[in-house]
Amino acid sequence: MTNYRTLLATGAVLAASITSPAWATPASGFTAVQQWKGVYPTLKINTETDRSTDKDDQWDVKLSTKDTSDVYVTRNAIAVGGASGWHSHPGPSLITVTVGEITAYDSHDPLCSPKRYQAGEGFVDYGDHAHIVRNESGAPAETVAVQFLATGSTRRVDEPAPSTCSF
Repeated sequence: MTNYRTLLATGAVLAASITSPAWATPASGFTAVQQWKGVYPTLKINTETDRSTDKDDQWDVKLSTKDTSDVYVTRNAIAVGGASGWHSHPGPSLITVTVGEITAYDSHDPLCSPKRYQAGEGFVDYGDHAHIVRNESGAPAETVAVQFLATGSTRRVDEPAPSTCSF
């Protein structure tokens, strides 16, 4: 009886160790290369109040942090049919499509609606949810991401696919 219990317990541990990594969705046909990283002191940028001569009230930007930040610039290449895998970031990212077209999906969207972006277009990932970037276009695609993170944060966290998306 002891051997049976030991075997059962060992099997449960092995099953858990094999199953747990499968919850994350790994990238496929997706290559991310960190180009640059800068460490910035506390930021307090407010162009609305910092302008001294510009009288254009059509555009403002505000950015403030409580502590130092790591700012990454990462170049991503996505092969035809490739995907980043579901993942999140602990801070916001500005993503610019530089080549081709990508399709982005957010875990917050209960309909898993595709959002397509072409070369020259950009979007913001606020970093508060899982998302995936896919190349569904039939031609290679590339993006550049500028990420703002608290110093020392992990840049990317692999996430499981949400139940709202069937792929």
